[in-house]
Amino acid sequence: MLQLSATFDLQQDVVSSIFKKEATVGIIKEYSGIVDTRILNIERDGGVLYSWKGETGTTRIGKYDPNTRQNKLLYTFDKQVCVSSCSLNKEETLLAVSLAQRTRTEERLRPVSKCLTLLIEIHPINNTKVLKAVDCRVRVQFLHPDTERDSVLESHLLLVAEDGYVEQLHVMLVRQEGYRVVMLNPECLAKDRVAEEFSWVQWDSQTQRLFYLTYREKAVLKCVQFCHDRNCETLFELVLELPSNPFSCMRFVNLGFDHQQERQQEREEMRMVVITNNTGSMCVCYSQPACVNQEITYTIVLVHRGCSKTFSVALDGTPSPCGTDLLPLFIPIGYYVVVYLSGHFLHCINTRQQELLCHSLFLSGVDAELGVLGSDSVVLSLPESSLLDLNTGRMYTVDLNPSFLMDLLHCSHSRPDAQRLAALHCLLLYMGPNAALELKIIDWICDNVMPFDTFDQIQEFILASLYRIIYKKCLSLDEVLPYSSVFEKKKVPEALDQVPGVTCTTELHAEPVFKGKARSLQGYWEELQWSTEKMKYFEAVPNPRYRASQNLPDWTKLLTTLKSKNKKASNYLRHIEENTKQVLSMVDSWNLDQKVVPLFQEEDSQQRALIGLMVDKLREHLNRHLPRLGKKKIDVLVVNYVAKLLELIRRMLESVWLKYKLGPLVLCLKQRGSSAEWAVFHVMCRILEATKTLCLPLPPGYHTLLSVLGVRCLPRHTFLQYVDHGVLQLTETFVSRLMTDLDNSDANEELKFSILKRLPESMEQRICHLWDHPISSACISRDYVRGLLEKHAKTKGSMFMERDEPGFRPEFLPLTFLTKILLDVEDRALNPFEEQENVDARFVEETALKQTLILMGFQDK
Repeated sequence: MLQLSATFDLQQDVVSSIFKKEATVGIIKEYSGIVDTRILNIERDGGVLYSWKGETGTTRIGKYDPNTRQNKLLYTFDKQVCVSSCSLNKEETLLAVSLAQRTRTEERLRPVSKCLTLLIEIHPINNTKVLKAVDCRVRVQFLHPDTERDSVLESHLLLVAEDGYVEQLHVMLVRQEGYRVVMLNPECLAKDRVAEEFSWVQWDSQTQRLFYLTYREKAVLKCVQFCHDRNCETLFELVLELPSNPFSCMRFVNLGFDHQQERQQEREEMRMVVITNNTGSMCVCYSQPACVNQEITYTIVLVHRGCSKTFSVALDGTPSPCGTDLLPLFIPIGYYVVVYLSGHFLHCINTRQQELLCHSLFLSGVDAELGVLGSDSVVLSLPESSLLDLNTGRMYTVDLNPSFLMDLLHCSHSRPDAQRLAALHCLLLYMGPNAALELKIIDWICDNVMPFDTFDQIQEFILASLYRIIYKKCLSLDEVLPYSSVFEKKKVPEALDQVPGVTCTTELHAEPVFKGKARSLQGYWEELQWSTEKMKYFEAVPNPRYRASQNLPDWTKLLTTLKSKNKKASNYLRHIEENTKQVLSMVDSWNLDQKVVPLFQEEDSQQRALIGLMVDKLREHLNRHLPRLGKKKIDVLVVNYVAKLLELIRRMLESVWLKYKLGPLVLCLKQRGSSAEWAVFHVMCRILEATKTLCLPLPPGYHTLLSVLGVRCLPRHTFLQYVDHGVLQLTETFVSRLMTDLDNSDANEELKFSILKRLPESMEQRICHLWDHPISSACISRDYVRGLLEKHAKTKGSMFMERDEPGFRPEFLPLTFLTKILLDVEDRALNPFEEQENVDARFVEETALKQTLILMGFQDK
């Protein structure tokens, strides 16, 4: 399920490098001279701070740069010391170190503090200042603020004490002799108390935030935001429903690695971590250890959704006696939170689509194993989707494994529908956009084209792919735009809302309190505050999520309007057409290369109208529920959304076209279709069914292409049944091609007559002009005479003017009389046969004579 990629290996990247350098100068002769190498901290830039002890009795601190893959010696202690915490400022001029001191036998009578915290000048190595000498452990962490200045002559250091307080030291620096950077007035460093009376604390290096947990009457989570101007402010508070006194001793998260403490995690009463995402989401995850042969419970508080999800999982077999294995890891991967309990299960929780269990993926047994981690590994979860194995000194980036997810989709008989739906969403939303992966998913759809019992995979593919293009733009779009067709059902199938062995309860949690000045609540905090407030609105209003299927009544009215000549209706149609033009112009700008499938090459009035209607309704929906986005941004988002829909369907057809190796001969109506064409026709029918149910538009030309394949692949009577049931539409482009491409054999003539009978009158008149057949000529003549005589009846003047022109045949007086009338009207009209395709009195005369000869049996058809 998860793939781990090694990004750092203590032995290969550090120890081997140190050995090569020191062996060349004769300091050490073998690897055994480098002992007790430990990772101490990971700074914001990804640099790894570590220590090691050498043969000469020294302890050294170095930094590994992941960008250059180079190691740098920072400081050397002339004796062996136990480094419990370490941090380096951004400019690499100051090093903060906490040492865990042990009392030797001869020093027992003298009082010695358990922890010594030092601030060392290292550019170059110069003064050392003792910051603290106390009987509790202290973690150190430099702030790494965002700043555009190349050289900053101040640093800010956090001291996080095991006694439950945080201090911030402001260290002013001065440059001497052009290159030396030393502390200015080190005896009087400015100091602020940031937080106190807490039992759990977490540092977020990427966002420069400090979370801590206080407990008086209730547990309260607080957050301090550090700014680039040396200021800090408590911006957030949230009451949590935790057990009383959940932490008996201080717990540090992401504040370096005190190896002596990390290996004592079997005494950990609770594991807790806060996970944030730059889109404005926040999750508070916590769990208590599972008892032997019982179930484990973990809770995800979705702050941005105003609720919490508590999951209980029954453990199979006897849990490992190792205490750390009974507390799951919480690993952030995008907007998923992966809950991993080694040897038992892996739960990939969707924190933005949390309504149903089927949008989160639960795996157990072999599927949940992480092969590179040993059973005795002490693993810590790091920010930025990373893991650290303290035993081996290896770091890994964690990601979802697309190959595993694709295999899970293909196991259609052995996997429940809920797993396949969750895997499909993982692939489309988290892994995308990825052209190669999208092609594999379309191949899977072609191989499993019929809908599953509980969901329609084509609808899920379309809606999830469309959701992918907008989910990063605004967190609240989750509540107003569709991401799954499951919600179109009157009742969600039980198979999608239940996972065997997992129970889930949802509760509303207390509203968070946002503090601080307005200027401080910007960016992430502004988005989070707005999302939490907006959730109250979404809970109160009915149907906040857009459903295109609800446009069906409006679509029915619009079809009636298309046939109307009302001026008001014409104005509305012009508005709809303007929407359509915006969408199609955007699609054209994306597809400048040669197209494989002949779409967007004809005027399809119905689909153009549906495209414009969807733009209109979606724009109206977003303006009503999310006015904060602004009309201009909403207009761009809506046009882009509908254009992506059409482009997505085009890409689906293109992939299917290439999969079955169809060429331009497919458009020829004179030949029967192959098995490959039948497969494509079947897929296209399923796409039509999926989009029609959701009332989604198709690219102009789709119905023509489908009808062409239908004529080639279906028996004639079956083809006409597809037309009568509305599966196939007789577009003007298709009927025109059929009339001209097929000859007038008995079978083809019967088909043409059957199609003509099914056409609207206006289209039938236009199509008749394209068919070279006596019957069509007779129809054309009758329509022409009727129209011309109707015009003639309205004009004043002589009904008939005598003419004496060569070419008249007076032997058949009725026809001669009619012809003279028509010629007279033609002469009086300004443009009597405009758009009549060369129909005139002579044509009518010749057609009438030919029909007479056929009826009398003197001439064959």
